[in-house]
Amino acid sequence: MPMRYTSNRFIDPVVATKMSADPNKKLSVIVHSNNGCDHVHQCIESLGGKVKYDLPLIGAVAAEIPASQIERLSQEHEVEYINHDSNVFKCMDIASLAVESDYVNESGYTGKGIGVAVIDTGVINHNDFIKPTNRIVAFKDFVNGRGNPYDDDGHGTHVAGIIAGNGFVKEDYKGIAPEANIIGVKVLDENGSGKTSDILAGLQWVIDTKDLYNTKVVCMSLGSPAENSYNKDPLARAVNAAVQQGLTVVVAAGNSGPERRTITSPGISPSAITVGATDDNRTVTLEDDFIAKFSGRGPTIDGNVKPDVVAPGVDIMSCSYKSPTSYVAYSGTSMAAPIVAGAAVLLYQKYPNITPAEVKARIIQSAQPIDRNPYNQGAGCIRIRQIMGIETKEKPQQQPQAPSPYPRRRPQPYWFRFWGRGMLMLLLLLLI
Repeated sequence: MPMRYTSNRFIDPVVATKMSADPNKKLSVIVHSNNGCDHVHQCIESLGGKVKYDLPLIGAVAAEIPASQIERLSQEHEVEYINHDSNVFKCMDIASLAVESDYVNESGYTGKGIGVAVIDTGVINHNDFIKPTNRIVAFKDFVNGRGNPYDDDGHGTHVAGIIAGNGFVKEDYKGIAPEANIIGVKVLDENGSGKTSDILAGLQWVIDTKDLYNTKVVCMSLGSPAENSYNKDPLARAVNAAVQQGLTVVVAAGNSGPERRTITSPGISPSAITVGATDDNRTVTLEDDFIAKFSGRGPTIDGNVKPDVVAPGVDIMSCSYKSPTSYVAYSGTSMAAPIVAGAAVLLYQKYPNITPAEVKARIIQSAQPIDRNPYNQGAGCIRIRQIMGIETKEKPQQQPQAPSPYPRRRPQPYWFRFWGRGMLMLLLLLLI
C-alpha cells in the first residue's frame, strides 16, 4: 500500500502527492533555503540525494532526492520550501506592420548593440541572424551541453526571428529589432519541454553574463501550470530577481484559454511583462482584431490582472530551423511575447538608462484596448510607434534625379482625355 504523508507547509502539494505514490523513487525538486545552501547541500547528500544546480538567483538548489527522505529534509531549519522541479513547455499553438514597428525602424531604431536573451529550444545560424554580420553573440546549452548554436525543435529560432531577424533572405519577414544581438539559451529539448531547474540555471547564466553581452531583455516563450502563489513559484521568483538585477523579462501568457485563471508560470510574476495573443486578421489596423481563443486569461492564482498587454500571435511568419533560408508560420502566445520583447529592445536603444519598471510602464500606457475585459487583454494591444514616442511617420527623403533629356509633355485636361478624344474619333468617322 502506498505511504501517505500528512500536510506539510514546507512541501509543495505536488511533491507530497508524488512522495505518496512511490516512496522509493527519486524525485526532482527545488529546495529553497533561508540561510545559504551549504548545509542544505550536505543534508541532500547525506540523505542519498544529488545536487544538480546551485541557484543563487532564488536562494535554492535543484536536486534529486529519494521520495522517502524529503519529509526529513523539510524538517531542517535552513529549508524554507521544497518545490517540484516541474516540466515546462513552449507556448505554441504582417505582425510588424500591425504594431507599427516599421515606422520605428525607418526612424533609425533597430536595436543595434542591444542584447536579447532567448531562453528557449536554441537557435540556428539562420541567414537572418548571421548575414551580413553574425549577431548570435553567445550560445549556452543546458540540455545537451553543446557549444555551437543549434535548435532541434525550431521554436527558439522562430522566436528569435520575430525579435531580431533582419530580413536578409526576405525583407517581408524582418523582425521588430533587426539589428539586436541574440543570446541563445537552450533549456528546452527537441520536444519543446524541459525542467524548471534548467530554465532557472539558464536565467542565472543570463544574469551572470549580462554585462559581457549588454543583455537588457529576456524573452521566455514558455510556461507551466501555475500551482502556487508567485511567492512560492520558483520561476516567478526567478523572474522577479532578474528584474531586480536590471533585466526586462517578457513572458508568454500561455495557450490554455479561453478559460479564466489560465496564465501560466512564470507569467504570474508581477515583475514580468506577460503577453497574450491577438488575431490581427492579416490587416494592419486594430478595428478587426480580437483576442485569440487560445490566449491565457487572468486573473492569476493570486488574483492579479494578467496579461499585461497583447500582441499579434496568429500565423506569424518567422525563421525556420529547417534551413538557413526558410521561414514558417506559427501561432501562440509564444509568437506574441517576442514582439513585445523586440519593442523593449528598441526602448533600450533610444533610452540607454531606462529601468525595467519604466519599460513596462511605457509599454502598458501606450497600449490600445481591443476588448472590454482586462483579464483577456490587460491594457490592450501594443503600439510600438506610441511606445517610442514617434507620432508621425517620417517619409524617406527622395534622391534627386538627373533632368530628363526629353521635356515633359503638358498633361491634357480631364475633359479632353475623355470627351475630346471621343468627339475627335466621331469626326474622323464622318469624314470617311
